Amino acid sequence: MKILAVDDDPIILELLSHFVESMTDHQLVTASGADKAIKVMQDHARRPFDCFLLDIQMPGTDGVTLATRIRAMDSYFDAPILMLTAMSEKHYIDAAFAAGATDYITKPFEVRELQARIGLVERVVDANRSKTGKVFATKAIKPEPGKATPPIQLHEPVSIYDVDNVIEFMAMENYIKQLTRNDLFGSTVFAVTIRAIHDFHSAMTSFEFYSMLSDVSEVISDTLEGCQYLMTYAGNGTFVCITESGWSPEPRSLENSINIALSRIELFDNQGNLIEPRVCAGQAERLIWKTDASSVMEAVSAAHLSAETAAQENARIQRDFWKVGQPA
Repeated sequence: MKILAVDDDPIILELLSHFVESMTDHQLVTASGADKAIKVMQDHARRPFDCFLLDIQMPGTDGVTLATRIRAMDSYFDAPILMLTAMSEKHYIDAAFAAGATDYITKPFEVRELQARIGLVERVVDANRSKTGKVFATKAIKPEPGKATPPIQLHEPVSIYDVDNVIEFMAMENYIKQLTRNDLFGSTVFAVTIRAIHDFHSAMTSFEFYSMLSDVSEVISDTLEGCQYLMTYAGNGTFVCITESGWSPEPRSLENSINIALSRIELFDNQGNLIEPRVCAGQAERLIWKTDASSVMEAVSAAHLSAETAAQENARIQRDFWKVGQPA
């Protein structure tokens, strides 16, 4: 795995160099600032990096801004980005994940912890290479019109790009691990599910399905404008959101707001047929009494299940409505 580490502290870069050299099959390239990192990436365009280690506080362009610039590059829109930083305040963590960070490690870090995180990233990179190699014999590409899009499994998380505050599922899990009890005090998790998602998935191409997910996520994001939140697509047509500052949505009100917004836009498939996705919102889960990452993930699962249950109940009501008055 080829890694680019960016930090203005030469001691940190030296430590990382010694650390990576002790791990087999890894190559580390270093840069002392964001501008130099961009130049290094340009110099290595023929053989791009697999992973990035970024400091947040650096002279000139900081690590969060650099992460945003990396994510905007076609070669690196899905490359793992690990933030290695002494900044542990929540607003730095929020900004890093919103910019596209995959993980966040606070200095001074332990060698075993860093080794475990990089090992996890390596498995993800290898899995992506294997999956895309079998299907296309090339690196995965960002879904675009006219280009092959990898098959999307309905039950698996999907990365949504170019929508504010929407992050990868793996990044959401890592974000949750960073939250302290004080951070959890005013936080709430809830989920929104696209109705009849199986019908959409079976009738659409991968690109059409991805485009619908992206459009729905953007509508949800616009509906949540003014709230501090992070959102991820967790599979089965379900988007999971974590909000803070004590705000908790009322499910029916949120659901109605999203569906009204969806009704005002026109979405079409590749044949020009109008598609009309609608959503159901589940019950919100307050995180005030959650004491660790595992209990928070249980709340995330509960919110996910609540939204899917609401969608299933909506489908049952619709079926029963049309059966009324029909002979047995």
